[in-house]
Amino acid sequence: MSGPFFDQVKIYVEAGAGGDGCVSFRREKYVPLGGPNGGNGGRGGDVFLEADPHLSTLISFKGRLHFKAQRGGHGKGKNMQGRNGEDVHLPVPPGTVVRDAETGELLADLTSSGQTALVAHGGRGGLGNAAFASSTNQAPRIAERGDPGESRWLILELKLIADVGVVGCPNAGKSTLLAAVSAARPKIADYPFTTLVPNLGMVSIDDRDFVMVDIPGLIEGSHEGAGLGHEFLRHVERTRVLIHLLDGASADPLQDLDDINEELRLFNPALAGKPQLVVLNKMDLPQARELWPVVKEEVEHRGTPVCCISAATGSGVREMLYLALQLLDSLPEEESEPEKTAIFRPPEDDEGFTISVESDGFRISGKRVERLVGRTDWRYEESIRRLHRALESIGVTEAMEEAGVQKGDTVYIGDAELEWS
Repeated sequence: MSGPFFDQVKIYVEAGAGGDGCVSFRREKYVPLGGPNGGNGGRGGDVFLEADPHLSTLISFKGRLHFKAQRGGHGKGKNMQGRNGEDVHLPVPPGTVVRDAETGELLADLTSSGQTALVAHGGRGGLGNAAFASSTNQAPRIAERGDPGESRWLILELKLIADVGVVGCPNAGKSTLLAAVSAARPKIADYPFTTLVPNLGMVSIDDRDFVMVDIPGLIEGSHEGAGLGHEFLRHVERTRVLIHLLDGASADPLQDLDDINEELRLFNPALAGKPQLVVLNKMDLPQARELWPVVKEEVEHRGTPVCCISAATGSGVREMLYLALQLLDSLPEEESEPEKTAIFRPPEDDEGFTISVESDGFRISGKRVERLVGRTDWRYEESIRRLHRALESIGVTEAMEEAGVQKGDTVYIGDAELEWS
């Protein structure tokens, strides 16, 4: 979580476990062939993230970092399936990037209003004994436990979405400009680093609207985190066009231009390729008016559009907005809207397993074998026999014998501690 803006946060999400299956038999007078009627457990609740257009920061996560969905209900007799657990929907601002905190894997990029991401799957409900009935086993005394829900730590990172980003050195007048062209009211004062958080504003000119973001002042070393560099530069990545505002009161605005462009390039080379409009501000000052011919000639020589304004008086601002619109219109159409629901799909089941010798026994590791043990309901002998058959069929029994296991040895599988027999 970084600063008062809350544009990065680490949270823990846990989906609900599946409900257990039920062992039950129909016992009614005059119904001689009642048979098994134990229902299946319900599915555990999922955890979703959803882009909410009414949010602009991640501050709603302040003070609460753990979120858990409801577990599924247990199955019951009369073939009654347990209820499914309620899902959890966590609202986040559009522009939120979701990563697995452990691996860094990108799970979702929620850019559009209403877009959702399934980030933790609820556990499967266990089967009741009615599901195990067959011609050779008409009265099964066996049921499964529900699977645990997925859980993980996530990093949520907000990258503001705007058409135009205003960048420049501290005290260049970015906030004054945003206040002059929109209804945004950023903090403005005559000293560097007045703005400590990005500010968004809606700009209207003629019959056109676009979103502008004021990126707080960048300094040398911002790409390495100097000042609040990483926090600020992250928000430049979403913009389509950059207005590079130069301070007309600076001793060398062209050097400032080169320094900030280098910081953008070092942070993300793609930023250097964004269309730019260079704007010399503070033309109400004599020093800026003297610098303007030199700045104009050099920037035009580089092939970059350039203009001059006074954000304080409004002089030249309208012409600047038209130039920004021209740059926006020159860009290709944005890609089509992404899928409304992004689903993080866990990797395919790992059919393999490993055996390791520990000081007090053996440990068997592997997704499939751990799932088999987790579903076993130890109250029923038939469930235990089913597990033994499954372990034998996938080669675990033979591999354990080759590893030297003896009757009575302790064997760990997942969270279970078993005695080999």
